[in-house]
Order: sequence, then structure tokens, then C-alpha cells
Amino acid sequence: MNSTQRLPVSLTPLDVALAALLRDVRPVAARASAEGQAAAVKTPELKVWPLHDIAASDGWALRATDLVGASSYTPVPLAKSPVWVEAGDKIPDGCDCVLDEDAVDLTGSIAQALAESIPGQGIRRKGNAIADASRIVDAWRSGNFAAHRPRVRVVNVPGGTITVSLIANGLHESGADVVLGEAVARDAASIAAMLDVSDCDLRIIVGGSGAGRTDASVIALAKRGEVISHGLALQPGRTAAVGRIGQAPVIVIPGAPDQALAVWWTIVLPALDKLTGRQRETVTLPLARKIASSVGLAEVVLVERQEDCWMPLATGDLPLETLARAAAWLLVSGGSEGYAAGTPADAYLLRE
Repeated sequence: MNSTQRLPVSLTPLDVALAALLRDVRPVAARASAEGQAAAVKTPELKVWPLHDIAASDGWALRATDLVGASSYTPVPLAKSPVWVEAGDKIPDGCDCVLDEDAVDLTGSIAQALAESIPGQGIRRKGNAIADASRIVDAWRSGNFAAHRPRVRVVNVPGGTITVSLIANGLHESGADVVLGEAVARDAASIAAMLDVSDCDLRIIVGGSGAGRTDASVIALAKRGEVISHGLALQPGRTAAVGRIGQAPVIVIPGAPDQALAVWWTIVLPALDKLTGRQRETVTLPLARKIASSVGLAEVVLVERQEDCWMPLATGDLPLETLARAAAWLLVSGGSEGYAAGTPADAYLLRE
């Protein structure tokens, strides 16, 4: 029986995990053509995502009004047993929040809540209509690799269809040699079976990165190689992991598109930069208003261009309707409380 996959008590700073992942990575040799490159994968309909309220994290689905006053010192008995949900699951009727696993005590005859919550905590609300879904697809583009065509193996853990399609398309259009496969199930043995030692420059595992009862990608990675870090101080995307199989770096990406995109921008693209020897350019503009950030967490910020300034749209959250409006993204480092209005900020453009 597999041990339960859990996040560590403390999260690894993003820059520390990235430096360890890329320490021995070298640019790949120039290749004349992308031999064996997978055909482009058709992306699913993105006009509305999610189709209903879903869990943004693994935990207990509950109603916030039933938790008023709950703490570890004053547990609140629950009238009925809570429902366990995994990230991406539909929120049960009558529930409006998701508590972490250790915030509910099931040791007695009656379940007890050990923490309060607010409506919407741990939940991704049903998406709004997106006028131009192509702008979402553009956000996953990797740039042009020119003659340096990294060989990338992408393994999908069942449940991450939207995310893996966006990743495969982004890599394909950039000229990478892409091999796409899917594990037959979400258990560690099935995922590990897909992590062969065939020659590649980068492995990406999509899904199964959290601490849910069906998450096992990090356990599978440990079976076949080395886990460098699991649980990153990155918002969104804290359940991501990095490791190595042989000499090739491995990145485990959350299956939810918004969390996956943050990991794609902050970890996958830097890895591809190192493999291809390219340098992505940023655009520097002053901030139109202050960005507030939590110390200890690197946070992704979506911005749009207003005149000659960057206007922040969302911090630490990547709703698709906002992503469709955004012109660029920037990263607030974990050591910062944010940036004052007027501060010059370097942002990566989402599209030309």
C-alpha cells in the first residue's frame, strides 16, 4: 500500500527550488528538425471554466456558517459528516468552503471543526463567459526555440485534460519534440510506469501533485528518481514539485489550469530557457497602483497596460476571465511585501 502523499510543514522558496532544479541543466544541441514531434492536441472548449463551483484544494467541503467560533481550543461539533473533496471536484450542494484536512477532527463519534472559514475559501467559482478563448491559449505559448529543440516528455495523470492539452499545444507550437502519454490510473504504480528512462531533456507530470487521497505523482517520482522539493512557496501553485530522473529535470504541475499556469510561467519556462539558451525579455513600466503581497510567498500578478503604466488586475489568483484581459504577468518575490505605486516593474508579455 502506498503511503499518503503530504505537503511538508514548511514550503520551499521558489528561487531555492528553481536553482536546485536547474543546477546541472545545460543547453541542448541544435537540432535541424523536431523528429517524432507529436501532433498538436486540440484544446477543449474554454468559454466557461469551471462549469460549476469546484474545489481549489483538497479538503473537507462544509458550510461557513456552521463553523463560526471553531478553533483548536473550542471545536465545533458538525451536525453531519463532512464531505471530502479533491482539487477539481464539484462542490456538494449546501457547501460553500473547503477546509484543510487537519482542520476537522474525526477521532470521536462526532466530527468537529477546528477552524473557521469564509464563504468561497478553497473554492473556484463557476467561470464567467470568455469572449476570446484564444487569449487563454496564448498564455501557454513558450516562444520560439529556433534550432534548439528540447525533447519534452509530458505525462498526464487522469483528470488534467484541459491543462495537458494547453501544455502540449504550447510546446508543439514552439518547436519542441513532444511525447505525450497518460497514466492508466492515478495511483503511484501507474504513474511511475510512465516515467521511463528514455532520453529526454525535460519531464513534466500534470496532475496528482497535491495531498489528496488520489494524488500520487510525487510518490511515483520518488520511486523512479529524486524529489528535490515538494510544496513551493508560490501562489498559486504551492503543491508543485521538482525533481530529477537520471540527468533530466522533472516538474510536477497541479492539474487545475490556474495553478498549473503559475508553475508553467515560473518554473517550466525558466527550465526551457536554460535548455535552449534563450533570454526572454520583459517590459518595464511603473505600477499604476500598489501591489500588496504576503512575505514568504512568491505571488504571480496579472497586469494590463494603461497608458504608460502596469495596472494590477489580480495577485496570487489567475481567474480565466481576468487572464483573458491581462497583457502581461509579473512575479513578486517571496521576500517582498509588494510594491508601491510608481515602482518600475518588469513584466512578461502574454502575447505579441
